[in-house]
Amino acid sequence: MKIGTDSVLLGAWASLESNPFSILDIGAGTGIIALMLAQRSYAELIDAVEIDDSAYEQCVDNFEQSPWGDRLFCYHASLEEFADEIEDKYDLIISNPPFYSEDYKTENNQRDIARFQDAMPFNHLIESVSKLLSENGIFSIIIPFKEEASFIKLASGFDLFANRILQVKGHPTSEIKRSLIEFSFRESDIKTDVLIIETGRHQYTQDYINLTKDFYLKM
Repeated sequence: MKIGTDSVLLGAWASLESNPFSILDIGAGTGIIALMLAQRSYAELIDAVEIDDSAYEQCVDNFEQSPWGDRLFCYHASLEEFADEIEDKYDLIISNPPFYSEDYKTENNQRDIARFQDAMPFNHLIESVSKLLSENGIFSIIIPFKEEASFIKLASGFDLFANRILQVKGHPTSEIKRSLIEFSFRESDIKTDVLIIETGRHQYTQDYINLTKDFYLKM
């Protein structure tokens, strides 16, 4: 699986101001976000959970070959199994979940599982996060912009409130495509920003460069 812009955005944007001791990446894929947060933080415990066999194997391999392997661990399990069995609470939970809710599927079942919302329904994700997040913890996620309002409403039912939002556009004239949202158990005024990725083909904006430059060899 190729590294997508969504993962890079979330891994770079997620706040580490509270200096989390423990981090959880839900639906880790090949582990890119967990690795980015290992690079950015001093968190002593960085766990990941991934259900797909091949993605899990690649995630473990990536963790073992990284300079932060002693802080990284990937569980091969469904989120439901993980939430039921793990008693730990995490200071930061991140997720780039499968969220294609369109009514079409491809011939590639593995890719469908990775990309379709029915592999990890949002209500199930939020409920699990509410169990696993520490009292003062932060939950950060990236979802389609069209799902932003309904996701925030769903989260509030579990006492998780949006504090910070980054809305992402591919180009200055394009529609908002993604929303990165930070939640906590604390209500506050929501701070909303907009990020434009490119002004032309591979002509990245300074805002995007500033956010992601630590993670690209060439930018």
